[in-house]
This record gives sequence, structure tokens and C-alpha cells, in this order.
Amino acid sequence: MATDKEYINFILEQLSELDNITHIKMMSEYIIYFRGKIAAYVCDDRFLVKPVDAAKKLLPDAIMEPPYIGAKDMILVDNIEDKEFLTNLFIAMYPELPERKKKVKKK
Repeated sequence: MATDKEYINFILEQLSELDNITHIKMMSEYIIYFRGKIAAYVCDDRFLVKPVDAAKKLLPDAIMEPPYIGAKDMILVDNIEDKEFLTNLFIAMYPELPERKKKVKKK
């Protein structure tokens, strides 16, 4: 099942208070970047964030599940209606998000 266009647009609107939110589409699903770092995935109309300590602290009872088969578990965020919470979640997560891996040029 692919993510519905309305769902990703809603998520992006909920994150609109943050600076430098970008996203890319990959096979009908989405990766959300915050200030150049991968922060979340939107897959099958589910919003999943990286399982960094700050996210675990703010979402202690959240379900962990993979965004797609074979992926590592991420935190399922079901409180997507609370724009202020999502903004604060991303701000808290940012220092713990891994830096983007540099692409290796092939010779």
C-alpha cells in the first residue's frame, strides 16, 4: 500500500513551523529530512521517526515497527494532529540524528 498524497501533505503541513524540512519520494513512500538529516519516514500512511533517545523519552509508550520489510524498527507516531508536539519532537531529536552519509564516487 502506498502513502496517500493527502497524508504526506498533512504531515508536511504539521511540520511547517520548522525550518528546512524537505522530503523525497522513494517508491510511493517518503523520507523526511530536518536540516539535512533523516528524521522520519512516511510509509503506508504511517509516520515513523528515528528511534533516538529524545524521541523515546517523548514517546515512551509508542509502538516500534519497521517502515518497510527488512528495515530497522522506528517509532510510530500516532499523535499527528498535535502540530506543537511534532515541532517540539523534531527539535528535541535533531542533535541526536545521524549525519547524512556521504556518497562514494565510483571510479
